[in-house]
Amino acid sequence: MHVPDGFINAPVSAAAGLAAAGAVAAGLRGARRELGGSALAEGHGAERTAPLAGLVAAFVFAVQMLNFPVAAGTSGHLLGGALAAILVGPWTGVLCIAVVLLMQGVLFADGGLTALGVNITVMGVVTVLVAYGIFRGLLKILPRSRRSVTVASFVASLASVPAAAAAFTLLYAVGGTTDVPVTKVLTAMVGVHVLIGIGEALITTATVGAVIAVRPDLVYGARGLTAPLKLRVGGRLVDAVPVAPAPAAVPAARSTRTVWITGLATALVLAGVVSFYASASPDGLEKVAADQGIDKKAEEHAAADSPLADYGVSGLTDARLSGGLAGTIGVGGTVLVGTGVFWAVRRRDGARRGEGSGEGARAGARDAAGEGARDGVREDARGGVRDGARDEEAV
Repeated sequence: MHVPDGFINAPVSAAAGLAAAGAVAAGLRGARRELGGSALAEGHGAERTAPLAGLVAAFVFAVQMLNFPVAAGTSGHLLGGALAAILVGPWTGVLCIAVVLLMQGVLFADGGLTALGVNITVMGVVTVLVAYGIFRGLLKILPRSRRSVTVASFVASLASVPAAAAAFTLLYAVGGTTDVPVTKVLTAMVGVHVLIGIGEALITTATVGAVIAVRPDLVYGARGLTAPLKLRVGGRLVDAVPVAPAPAAVPAARSTRTVWITGLATALVLAGVVSFYASASPDGLEKVAADQGIDKKAEEHAAADSPLADYGVSGLTDARLSGGLAGTIGVGGTVLVGTGVFWAVRRRDGARRGEGSGEGARAGARDAAGEGARDGVREDARGGVRDGARDEEAV
């Protein structure tokens, strides 16, 4: 559903760009909590989500290269907002999709540069908000179990895709560059994207289920799934506090590294090998645009001459090698950029917290010094009174 340049007019594209910029700014603030910056999040796997967030962005990039057939002459691909939100949190999920869309637009000429704000708003913000809202709502009424997480993931991701299609139609209704009845666009877009949503739901559920099976603590949406251990003390049930949790840290770190390496290897195989067998049919938006005539004023991409345009390496005549190498470069670049962004967000918040702790320590030292001085004055005063009393007795 990558919107090219020319589908939406300049004023609406600019407004969508401002909305996307605001969402990214809010995501940078919110991601600090999700990536372990908040004391409330510590101890629930948050400290390990920064590297996972970069991996999620790379995985979404790779799976988006795998168009799957959904109808005669039409294909679809993962949007990824639901998957990212459930795995690493909604704010971090918005940033993941923004990184993916930026890499696709700049390096691979996929999605217009003037339409980048439209694409982030439709494919990132809308999908994340709809999916995570439905996901959390379902978890409140379903039993506390891993099966509930996978069921909620399926429903949430399925609903997020036609919601994104409806959001695009709304933007087209306000700023479309062609004169096509909005009802026809809405019917066609939502209809085909319901089918694409089924594929999205299957991919999201399978991925979330695989991570939960290995490390449920790494899934943001599954935090708090298991009730804490209780001990009976004096007839009351209290939370059990582990005495020495440190020994478990090493296996957890190794397991996290294994998940990260496995996930990256999977993304590289999908983008570098499996993508060659993806459907060549136009995706849902391309098909609707051609059928309904909303692509009449589409513009050539500003990066059409990029060495990686259209997911191929210019100069290589072997299609399999060209596409595979381009996909591998895309995954590597996305994981580097994504991980760098998320580590920077987390380090910045850690530095801010460290400054706050230092200020608190300095304030505490000042208070202690002041209290000590006051105690000394009071002690000197009491000593002076006692000395005066002894002098009077001597007289």
